[in-house]
Amino acid sequence: MDTDLALVLGIIIAAFSVPSILSAISDRRAPRASAITILIAGGLIVFAMQGKAGGYSLQEIPDVFVNVIARYMP
Repeated sequence: MDTDLALVLGIIIAAFSVPSILSAISDRRAPRASAITILIAGGLIVFAMQGKAGGYSLQEIPDVFVNVIARYMP
């Protein structure tokens, strides 16, 4: 898997799991599914950081998003 794609997917999955965590906590349920998605997102982000020499800086992340979208959109 491409490291740029892994980073973008990890960030998107992490962002989508935040409302799920908040919903579970507000309903006084254990956020089990949310915890699993956070672990998956974290794994993808760590894979991307270790796979790219030098890692990613915060300034590169918007460019990575645009490049991944441009690459996979027709």
